[in-house]
Amino acid sequence: MTNGSTLESATSTLNQAINALKFYYGTVLKKKFIYEVKRPRKDKKLPIVLNKEEVTKIINSVNNLKHRAILMLVYSAGLRVGEVVRLKLEDIDNKRMLIHIKGAKGRKDRYTMLSETALDILRKYWKEYKPVKWLFEGARTGRYLSTRTVEKILEYACEKAGIRKDVSVHTLRHSFATHLLEGGTDLRYIQELLGHTSSKTTEIYTHVSTKSIGKIKSPLDTLKLEEGGGD
Repeated sequence: MTNGSTLESATSTLNQAINALKFYYGTVLKKKFIYEVKRPRKDKKLPIVLNKEEVTKIINSVNNLKHRAILMLVYSAGLRVGEVVRLKLEDIDNKRMLIHIKGAKGRKDRYTMLSETALDILRKYWKEYKPVKWLFEGARTGRYLSTRTVEKILEYACEKAGIRKDVSVHTLRHSFATHLLEGGTDLRYIQELLGHTSSKTTEIYTHVSTKSIGKIKSPLDTLKLEEGGGD
C-alpha cells in the first residue's frame, strides 16, 4: 500500500512536470501546450495545533533566556521562523506595542502585536546578551541566528516537556491563530496579524478550533432513553 508521504510526493512531481512542459511549449516553442492529464489535488490536511497547556509546558521547559525569549516571541505574535530570526532591534516598537515584520512571505511588510509578557522577557534578554543589530544574533559576528537552530531549540524543548505531537516552529504560529480565534478575536484581525493575503488561508483555523464543536449538543443527548444494555 502506498503511504501518504509517497502519494504527496508523486502529486507534487506530476504537477512540476506539467508546469515544466507548459513553460517549454509556451516560452521556448511558442506553442500552446494542450494536455489531457488532470492535475492531482493535494490532500488538505489540518495543521497540528497545541493547546495552551502544551504551549505552557514547552516554554517552562526552557531555562536558557535567549531560547525562551525566541519561543515566547514566536507564539506571542504568530511569527514564522524566518521572520523571528531576521528581526532587528529597531523592529520592536515598545511604545506602540508592535513588531514590524519586514520583507515577510510575498515580500510584504506588516505589523503584528507585541505582547507585554514577551516585551518583559526581551528586556531581560537584552540586558544580558546586549545584541547589536539582529535581535537574536548567531554565533558568527554580524549574522542572525539560523532557522535550523530555532527548530532544534523547539525540538529539545518538546522532548523535555514530553510533547509527543509532530511539532515545528510553525506549529506555534498555528496555535497562536487558533487560540486567538477561540478567544473571540475576529478572523479578519487574525488574517492581518498573520500576514495572509487571502482570507481563505486564515479560514483553515475555523476547522482546527474545537472549542465551538465541544459546546454543540449531540441529538443523542436530547433523547429520553430507558436504562438498558446490561445483559
